[in-house]
Amino acid sequence: MRFFVLGGLRRSFVRIAMAPIAFEKFTPDEVALIQRLDTEHLPRHIAVIMDGNGRWATQQGLPRIFGHRAGVESIRVAANACRWLGISYLTLYSFSTENWTRPESEVGALMSLIEEQFRLEVDDLDRQGVRILHLGRLEGLPSSLQQTLHDIVSRTEKNTALNLVFAINYSGRAELVDAARRLTAAAIAGTLDPETLDEHTLANALYLPEMPDPDLLIRTGGEMRVSNYLLWEVAYSEFWSTHVLWPDFRTPHLLAAIDDYQHRQRKFGGVST
Repeated sequence: MRFFVLGGLRRSFVRIAMAPIAFEKFTPDEVALIQRLDTEHLPRHIAVIMDGNGRWATQQGLPRIFGHRAGVESIRVAANACRWLGISYLTLYSFSTENWTRPESEVGALMSLIEEQFRLEVDDLDRQGVRILHLGRLEGLPSSLQQTLHDIVSRTEKNTALNLVFAINYSGRAELVDAARRLTAAAIAGTLDPETLDEHTLANALYLPEMPDPDLLIRTGGEMRVSNYLLWEVAYSEFWSTHVLWPDFRTPHLLAAIDDYQHRQRKFGGVST
């Protein structure tokens, strides 16, 4: 194991040694961007709307599934950078409940791709200390993908280097509906007094109640909407959009988003200081 220290990065030797990503993985330009960051004020949770896979493939004269395949490398890049920087959560909008309306051939290919990549990547992710989490409804997904998700979530549950969350068969409205159903059932069972219902109670009924709200929401592809993503959780997230399509998203884009985030004043409904 080699050790590296970057100027301006206040990381102990132990913390850097735990991360398999080596210094050589970053280009000089990326190192310069890293050195601009305030490592004491990094976002704890970054959520991403990975938009533009289909458009990228169309621009290349390829079927849309090739864009989804190309986007896998961008997931690796973002996860590696977040893990190395010490960011706790990276949540990726991988397949929404609305995506079922796409052509059956594309949906089937995408389901197969997701399962295939999980099986291919799980050994490396586990070695790197990455914990995999699923956000969304398991029911409705192919049974083999459900089993794969169960297996990798269980296998990596004790890892702590990065919580890598895949929102698959997810929608923000569905999450709130499911939370309301849980709370209604608890009220009917007599284990919840409706008069005590507050934001904390509702938040604890969401899919991953232990997950902190995103500090930074990134959307690629140039769109300026949240697309039914983490509707409860992004109430006070900082939003950053880029015209870069997801398959072209690389470390400098992530670092630029973090740098922009660090120059914003988060007031949470208060006044500027």
